[in-house]
Amino acid sequence: MLHRPAIEHDHGVREVDPDTTRAAVQAADRLPPVPEKPAAGQIRVLMIGDVIGKPGREAIEQIVPRMREERHLDLVTANGENLAGGMGLTPSTAAALFSAGIDVITSGNHIWDKRDIYPELDRDERILRPINYGEQGVPGRGWGVFHAADGSEVAVINAQGRTYMPQIENPFSMLDRLLDDSADELPKVRVVDFHCELTSEKNAFGLHLDGRVSAVCGTHTHVATADERILPRGTGYISDIGMTGPLFSVIGFDPATVLPRFMNALPTRFEVGSGPVLFNAIQIDVDTATGRAVSVERINRVVDV
Repeated sequence: MLHRPAIEHDHGVREVDPDTTRAAVQAADRLPPVPEKPAAGQIRVLMIGDVIGKPGREAIEQIVPRMREERHLDLVTANGENLAGGMGLTPSTAAALFSAGIDVITSGNHIWDKRDIYPELDRDERILRPINYGEQGVPGRGWGVFHAADGSEVAVINAQGRTYMPQIENPFSMLDRLLDDSADELPKVRVVDFHCELTSEKNAFGLHLDGRVSAVCGTHTHVATADERILPRGTGYISDIGMTGPLFSVIGFDPATVLPRFMNALPTRFEVGSGPVLFNAIQIDVDTATGRAVSVERINRVVDV
């Protein structure tokens, strides 16, 4: 089981040097060494955290094509609900991610922010919205089966939590129905993007699905957690992958547009930040015969865009 060490910082208050921070993140990304290839009978899936606006897209375009080759990636997903100016997804921004090497775009509550994506949700099976928005009058789909680079089939499932989130259908019972009713349709390799606010709800969801899916990886908070692990029955897990967005920002947004909300509660219009981009992802190697995760690796890299 492969884990990436967290980046260490000195305790106490000190001035932050962007160059030093960037070097620390990049040094962490170089350790431990990347395996040459997945072992025989395994595939390698990369799941990328919420991609924030133009800086996030440019980082994806710069890093993912090379990473696919260097890390021998078989399938790459990215959460794209914050891609279009920080809120929502459009057909053109989705196309840019696909051109950069993303196989499947997952999403969350902000998928509905740009109405011109609605027809694409019905047309393009590679764009998912959370499954528990239901079927009645809701465009798109919450899961699909896709072919990895080696030809293996991979089910990608998108679900959304309910604590401090819209009160849509229960994701626990919704996934129970999917895994029971569609058992014959689903391949052994199954990865879940769980778009959710609360870490405890994510933790519970991972344990609920342990042994029935290959990975449960959280999105939505834009802050990477350090709890990547393989659960007792073989499901890879992390509470939140993090984001691909500006490093010196407030969850991807320009601090000048966010801080007034905390200082005096005045409404502000959030704008995407700028500068170097933090690329957060998690890499999961999965045994195709059993669907069990055999290793998980958290990736933190800084990209100059």
